[in-house]
Amino acid sequence: MVRQFKHHEQKLLKKVDFFQWKSDNPKEQTMVRRHHLHKREDYVKYNKICGYITELASLVSQLQPDDPFRQKVAAQILDKLYQCGLITTKNTMSQLARVTATSMCRRRLSSVLVSLKMCQTLQEATTLVEQGHVRVGTEVVKDPAFFVTRTLEDFVTWVDNSKIRKKIATYYGTVDDYDMK
Repeated sequence: MVRQFKHHEQKLLKKVDFFQWKSDNPKEQTMVRRHHLHKREDYVKYNKICGYITELASLVSQLQPDDPFRQKVAAQILDKLYQCGLITTKNTMSQLARVTATSMCRRRLSSVLVSLKMCQTLQEATTLVEQGHVRVGTEVVKDPAFFVTRTLEDFVTWVDNSKIRKKIATYYGTVDDYDMK
């Protein structure tokens, strides 16, 4: 027979979900906190994608260096990852081994807002994205995990009827009476 739980034990067990038990990996917890991820599963998915990229890079590097197929595939992989913003240059295949989950987290919409100096902190950026103040191109994006490529980075702006956009326009003195109704 199992003993009756004490009051403080019952309170602690209310906060534990044994069906969705998460690992106690301190590095993972640090990265989730640092990049302000709402779901731990996002970080796990980023790690899997990075593993696939490094595995693909090792398979391509096993081919003969003068093989035209290897050169073609390597150029395609490097070009794709450069366009995604995961690597800095398209020069060498050795960069693919350095693609990490952190580099994927840096391409999230909330991180891009901070790097574009539209927000000061990741928490503020996440809040503004969830409230619907940011658009990418013509679409209003409410998911802070939205992946922003290098080409999309140029189209990240405030929504037309956003109070933040109005505040910026009044600060710079570029308020248009027709647009700001």
